[in-house]
Amino acid sequence: MNYVIRSVRADEWPAVKELRLAALRDPVAPLAFLETYEEAVVRPDSFWEERTARGAEGADEVQTIIAEAPDGRWVGTVTVLLEEPGTTDWAGFAVERKQGHLVGVFVRPEERGSGLTDVLFDAAVEWAWAHGAERVRLIVHEDNGRAQRFYRKVGFEPSGVRVPLPQAPGESELEFVLARD
Repeated sequence: MNYVIRSVRADEWPAVKELRLAALRDPVAPLAFLETYEEAVVRPDSFWEERTARGAEGADEVQTIIAEAPDGRWVGTVTVLLEEPGTTDWAGFAVERKQGHLVGVFVRPEERGSGLTDVLFDAAVEWAWAHGAERVRLIVHEDNGRAQRFYRKVGFEPSGVRVPLPQAPGESELEFVLARD
């Protein structure tokens, strides 16, 4: 692989926006993301500027990592959120230890199966460990078997925590965790 794996820079918000919109058009997007294409495409540029700046290189609480192909195209991304003990997460659950939370995982369809997702995950997990995380977690839809298989392959295990989806009564997501060695 000749991809560059790196953190985004604050001025790269147009590329962040384009990659996110591509992710939201993916057929599995309804199982993978809590946001829809229709919601994201109408957001003003200021939203994308702020979102990118929060997760840009050098940030301490959020890091957006991208995979850049040799031709300059962005072909994959993952974002790491650091969650502090004593706070609550996006679903209202208490955070008991410092942890990294992987969100926004996306690899363009033509790059899937190349090992790129493994490399993105390695970079994201290493960033979380370097920032003092005791564990890394992610949340995956109960029906997203492809993602669950990948997460298990790279060492994540179900914790038993189920997160109900208010926008889809009767459906839930599962927490997968990776403990620090």
